[in-house]
Amino acid sequence: MPKPKAGIIYNDIKSIACQIAAEIEDKLIAGGWQIAKATGLGGILEYASPESLVCHTRIDSLVPPNFDSDMAFVIVLGGDGTVLSACRQIAPLNLPLLAINTGHMGFLTETYVNQIPQAIDQLLAQDYEVEDRSMLAVQVFRNDDLLWEALSLNEMVLHREPLTSMCHFEIQIGRHAPVDVAADGIIISTPTGSTAYSLSSGGPVVTPEVPVLQLAPICPHSLASRALVFSDSEIVNVFPATPNRMVMVVDGNGGCYILPDDRIKIAKAPYKSRFIRLQAPEFFRILREKLGWGLPHIAKPTSVEIP
Repeated sequence: MPKPKAGIIYNDIKSIACQIAAEIEDKLIAGGWQIAKATGLGGILEYASPESLVCHTRIDSLVPPNFDSDMAFVIVLGGDGTVLSACRQIAPLNLPLLAINTGHMGFLTETYVNQIPQAIDQLLAQDYEVEDRSMLAVQVFRNDDLLWEALSLNEMVLHREPLTSMCHFEIQIGRHAPVDVAADGIIISTPTGSTAYSLSSGGPVVTPEVPVLQLAPICPHSLASRALVFSDSEIVNVFPATPNRMVMVVDGNGGCYILPDDRIKIAKAPYKSRFIRLQAPEFFRILREKLGWGLPHIAKPTSVEIP
């Protein structure tokens, strides 16, 4: 009978992640597992130059060597950046991942370093649920040539360059009439990304299971320009309506320059990120723990009358 297989993706810049990756690998191998390891570096998005018509990061080409769909699960060690990278690496394989926080915020992670023994035992006993999160497929076209593409779990951001003025963005959602937004930039995000940059720009928080995307303008030049939530079955096309070069960034770590005649196509990706939950998913608990949402107000002390 073949040995069961699993994967480990870790942040090799952090010594604690390297150490824990080796310890988990030894434990699983001793238990009869085949283990493949990779660093999160392979899922970090690259930046395309303004002149290049080469897809630097093809969506289906990020799967690490020796990783395949026969794996039972993937363990990810790092912070949110490593988790975002790992999601891009294994999304085509449809594998569930257990994210262990060795970083700071860890909004996307499920457990912590001091809980690893219990987490591994629970994982091997298959005592968990899997929560699916939708992703975006972001593509940039220039003269009908595909310039750049990537999977995104959080958001696509298109914004003006420093030292340039406010920009205009022509946005077409599905078959609806195009709209013009005057702002410093725009954000198109998934429900997962609603608690990231979109939240900082005044967008609403969306629970993960709702099948929507949202558009949030960055510093809009109109009281009428506000965040818009729409069905994730709609395809979005963005056209720069300005003569200035812009910058596109996906998930905060890669992208390319956008020229006036370029087109950005954003659609719900055919892949999902699949998160292992060791306890029943409770999104509001995460909002409380990570962002302080919904915490009770502390009563003011009773005033003391001074004689």
